[in-house]
Amino acid sequence: MKNKIVLWSCFLLMSLTSFSQSISSSPYSLYGVGSLFDSDFGYLSSIGGSGIALPSDTFINNLNPASLGFMYQNHFLFDIGGKAITTTYQSGNREEKRNNFQFSHLAFAFPVTKNSGFSLALRPYSSSVFKISNLKLPIADSQEYYYVTAQGSGGLNNLDFSYGYRFGKKLTVGVTGTVLFGNTVDDRSFLISNAITTIHKQTDYRGVRATLGGQFKIDSTFTIGTTFKVPTRINASKVQSVTSIADEVESSIETDKASDTDDYYMPLEIGFGASKRFKNNLNLTLDYEKSFWKSTNQSELYGEFVNQDRFALGLTYSANKNVRRYWDRVGYAAGVNFDNGYLEIDKQRVNSASISVGLNLPIDNTFSSLNISYSYGQKGRIANDLIKENYHKISLNLSLDGIWFVKRKFE
Repeated sequence: MKNKIVLWSCFLLMSLTSFSQSISSSPYSLYGVGSLFDSDFGYLSSIGGSGIALPSDTFINNLNPASLGFMYQNHFLFDIGGKAITTTYQSGNREEKRNNFQFSHLAFAFPVTKNSGFSLALRPYSSSVFKISNLKLPIADSQEYYYVTAQGSGGLNNLDFSYGYRFGKKLTVGVTGTVLFGNTVDDRSFLISNAITTIHKQTDYRGVRATLGGQFKIDSTFTIGTTFKVPTRINASKVQSVTSIADEVESSIETDKASDTDDYYMPLEIGFGASKRFKNNLNLTLDYEKSFWKSTNQSELYGEFVNQDRFALGLTYSANKNVRRYWDRVGYAAGVNFDNGYLEIDKQRVNSASISVGLNLPIDNTFSSLNISYSYGQKGRIANDLIKENYHKISLNLSLDGIWFVKRKFE
């Protein structure tokens, strides 16, 4: 049973990873460095992405570095994930369906001392894959319009180095150092009257960021947690080519010209979470996060950055009646998530909401497991030329547990 699960999981995850360049096709990835990527480890995607107060005892919790302080000795954890998404895009008079396969993350963690742990994780931070045709926009201080055709690809990657330390039996603190890197490619054409201007631009991004976290066990069944993501600037540089066509005459304005461009600013983000266990087999998680995008003083040609609120609620259950019976060890999960978004377009929020259910399938008698979840969600709305996204998502995460440096009882 264990070998079959591991082999099939690796096959599916490698298949998803091979499509990782197509990690998003949302029209909202036109803004900034693209759509921010939700990359939840273990069974977090089953519980609405909540888990700031959960320890990294049986899986790697990427939401809070302080969770590593609760790692068990001699346990080496490995986690890899992928997603398959079917999305329907709706506007006032049009509907389109697309399928995407996404690489989610690759991570491992291990204890450093009896009171501390370390993890390394690679995952996407954002994706900018979009295609928009003949978007009609008004010319400022005029009754006339112009048309935009845009196509983009790329995004930022996220490399996390995390460390957590436990003081006594109840308090843990942690820190994550994040290296962000990547690039976006943007091709846009502007049609004004009978003139067409085409811009090809590649923008490279480099930067670092710190995250601080804490967890505190009030008692054996109740834990609270908090995170603090430091605001930072991601340095940007671009190479751009510009051509113009007017009266059937094409002229080159710029050719592969390198120059500085507006840097990308990541905001102060504060999160709070709670985890409560009932009768040892039912667990409730609740998270709230606030992101202060407005204070970054960024704006987009077609929208504004605004402060963001995110709520997540999750519930897990396992029977735990007989550990020798496989289905008594299976975990069941459900969650909801609401996010009012960090973009405002034509004074309309681009918010999102989702519900999820999932299974935690144990492998052998260790912490190894296969996590499968299904989510249904919506993003945006049909109003003022905005687009509404309806998606169905299946997430597959393989969490493997290896026990190291334990002496054999029998030779």
